[in-house]
Amino acid sequence: MIARVQGTLLSREPDRVEVETSGGVVYEVEVPATVLTRLPAVGGFAELRTVQVVTESSVALYGFIDGHERTLFKRLLSASGVGPKLALQMMSTFRAERLALALVEKDIAALTQVSGIGKKKAEKIALELADKVDDLTIAAPIRLVDSGPRVQEAVQALIALGYSYSAADEAVRTVLQTGGVKTTEELIRRALAGE
Repeated sequence: MIARVQGTLLSREPDRVEVETSGGVVYEVEVPATVLTRLPAVGGFAELRTVQVVTESSVALYGFIDGHERTLFKRLLSASGVGPKLALQMMSTFRAERLALALVEKDIAALTQVSGIGKKKAEKIALELADKVDDLTIAAPIRLVDSGPRVQEAVQALIALGYSYSAADEAVRTVLQTGGVKTTEELIRRALAGE
């Protein structure tokens, strides 16, 4: 099993990179978008923690920067109906900590933002994994004390204004962390102001 790959980054594509080791071996590693954005430019040094997945038709490496990302990927694979491609898509939609938090909180609205996951599948995945990923939420920005209708309304309003789901969700969570928000309108206004 290949647990880590380190060396010179030879190429970056939207869903994969090539890394050349000091021994001259080049590995193609599939990475989620949340990892790709944190990798250096081509020619830079990269170290990826990897998961090797062997199927009847292929052998693939999936790469992550942090250990908790790799751990989350492995746990996602343990859920029925979640293969490597869907797990990678989930981790491309959300940072690892936020994805783990969505699973623990059974945040179906967040999980259905992942391409390929509908409401029933989101409920099933959350039910299976909620207890298995709780330890991975420690690095999450905050847990919502208030995850009621006004939070969802604020997130949906920001999406209507052009935010992606994850950006809107993070903006609303940041405002809630500061506290003192009384209305949905104030929550939206402060999120737009970046408070």
